[in-house]
Amino acid sequence: MPLLVFHTSQLLWVRLAALVFTCVAFSVAAHGANLPHGGMADWCIFCWAFSFACTLLVLLVEQFGLQARIPVSWTNFPITIACYAALLCLSASIIFPVYFIKDQQRYGETRDYRIASTVFSCLAAVAYMGEVSLSKARPGEVTGYMATAPGLLKVCQTFVACVIFMLVSSPAPSYDHHAALKWCMAVYCICFILSMAVVVLCVGECTGCLPIPFSKFLSGYALLAVIMYLTATIIWPVFQFDKQYQRRGNNTNLIAVAVLTALNFLLYLADLAYTARLVFVTV
Repeated sequence: MPLLVFHTSQLLWVRLAALVFTCVAFSVAAHGANLPHGGMADWCIFCWAFSFACTLLVLLVEQFGLQARIPVSWTNFPITIACYAALLCLSASIIFPVYFIKDQQRYGETRDYRIASTVFSCLAAVAYMGEVSLSKARPGEVTGYMATAPGLLKVCQTFVACVIFMLVSSPAPSYDHHAALKWCMAVYCICFILSMAVVVLCVGECTGCLPIPFSKFLSGYALLAVIMYLTATIIWPVFQFDKQYQRRGNNTNLIAVAVLTALNFLLYLADLAYTARLVFVTV
């Protein structure tokens, strides 16, 4: 009778911890937190459930040795999932207590369930950060692109862009009253699509399909993204907060978009610096 042997490692234990924490977080929230349907409640449940499902998939594939049968690059897929899961759980750990614990009049068991979900969400975020730290490329190590600093930055860039999309669309579009703001929205969309394309190409091992060398594509795109985000970082606050162009709206969301635009500009700037360094070192 064949025996299934589990090869234990620090990375395995971190993934198991993340699996348990996300499972408890969404199970407790779904069971007794008495959450409303839709909105941020569904977002938080999605963050935990998606992270749990992807981590379970990674664990099963690795423990049963099925990496060769999966049509993705296994040097890129697990760390990409871990980075996205860390960001998702971190966002849920911030959003959930702000929307469902702070200033809420509920007491007793419902509040206890919500606090428990928040605690396990924070633990899951820490576990996923630990997995990323264990899996990322070390100096001189040959590994997948997504395990390098530019690869991890691509994940952060796409995640920040997704948050921006949610903020500019809720409760109503906040970019449609001036052409300059529509340009900012175009910047967010174009850069998100290109960054996500890089992630998909790396995970799917399709970088050789490009008509130009992948390194040149990365350096050219990083430079373009920095320039585009620089314009958005300047234009968005001017046309949203200047009295000449200002209109009534959710100022909290508009300020958050301005901050996240500046954050993504810094991420793309760091990406450009790392990419240029990798290209020059390779050459």
